[in-house]
Amino acid sequence: MKKLTLLILTLVLSYSTKAQNLDVLLLASDDASLLFQNYMTPVMNGMSYSLNDGWYTTAKTHKKLGFDLTINVSTAIVPKSSRTFLFNTADYQYLSLESGNSEIQTVMGGNNNSKIGVRIPYENGNYKVAEINMPDGVGGDLPLNAVPSPMIQASVGMPFKTDISLRILPKINTNDVDGSMFGIGIKHDLMQYFGPLDKLPLNVALFAGYTTMTSTYNLQKVSTLAGNNQEATFKLNAFTIQAVASLDFPIITLFGSVGYDKGNSTLKIKGSYNWNYDIKDSNNNVVGTIAESVTDPINMDFNANGVRGTLGARFNLGFFKIYGDYTLKEYNTVSAGIAFSFR
Repeated sequence: MKKLTLLILTLVLSYSTKAQNLDVLLLASDDASLLFQNYMTPVMNGMSYSLNDGWYTTAKTHKKLGFDLTINVSTAIVPKSSRTFLFNTADYQYLSLESGNSEIQTVMGGNNNSKIGVRIPYENGNYKVAEINMPDGVGGDLPLNAVPSPMIQASVGMPFKTDISLRILPKINTNDVDGSMFGIGIKHDLMQYFGPLDKLPLNVALFAGYTTMTSTYNLQKVSTLAGNNQEATFKLNAFTIQAVASLDFPIITLFGSVGYDKGNSTLKIKGSYNWNYDIKDSNNNVVGTIAESVTDPINMDFNANGVRGTLGARFNLGFFKIYGDYTLKEYNTVSAGIAFSFR
């Protein structure tokens, strides 16, 4: 459980050493938030979408106090259009493309060869100048360029043909990361209201689920900029509501759903960061340097929402289940796992 928790909590903030030099983007000064946002959006939205999946494998509810334990992995496939972003100088106050491609790889893209120039007016007609080598993406290191969310979940049957599902990862604290996650889902059987139809293998239910996750990652050890108390904090809230239907047979269950996903997340870069700018005159000659420092420089919000449709199948081997499903939405998702179910 501890290893699974650490994997989830560090996934967004420390995919690989390739993405650990994000702090150099702070050289972009007042433009840093927009540059950060363009670079990080796919992984933040991907996590929102993937955490809204894997809640159920049937519309059928448990008998009272029946339960199941599920081990699930949901992966949000980042579309090709979100693996890059177009660097448009007009969007920024102080930045320009010095070399490389104007189509820059995001964190879920590949390697970057783009160099961004920073040129900020200073005193006496001079400029503060720096260069940023855009960090590489990590998408090529992940299957399907997907954002995975492994999960352990327990569900129990309650009165009124209702299931309650819980995703709980206790608060954990290490030298590099701390955080926690909690999720709750409710599935209510609708077939009970249709008289003799509830004897059919068809089951229909209404499902709603909510997941919240927080994580703090220690940047001090990997930062390329001097400073103190450097850390990245991440918070996510994901909500989904769905109409679920299934055909439940002894050996196989076929299930599907339609619904709506909503997610919002924040990413903050906290602490103090120190760097040096070159001072250049109007003829581009270096005439000195200046040291600057900034505290808590980044505070970004991300939103992901839209309709969804899911199709899946589950193989029933007694109390042991194997399942998989595919969901169509802005970031299509694949979920698979095993479950131990006792009705």
